[in-house]
Amino acid sequence: MAVKLRLKRMGAKSRPFYRIVAADSRSPRDGRFIETVGTYNPIANGSQVTIDEEKAMKWLNNGAIPTDTVRNILSANGIWAKFKNTKKEGK
Repeated sequence: MAVKLRLKRMGAKSRPFYRIVAADSRSPRDGRFIETVGTYNPIANGSQVTIDEEKAMKWLNNGAIPTDTVRNILSANGIWAKFKNTKKEGK
């Protein structure tokens, strides 16, 4: 089972709100997911992001592949750099 970290769209029409979730790559965008990792609100001033760093690192270390958007969000919060540093130290 290939796991991806991706966005799940919530919210009303023209008012998007996203949850960052770990999901099987074969499940639909708004379908079944394994665990919620955080939230992303692009409508708020400066796009509001909350991420549980422990959960994100757990999934990344277990081989979950983030989508491009989620990787950009993780980079902006410094989580992607931490993950890359732990991979370099492990070699």
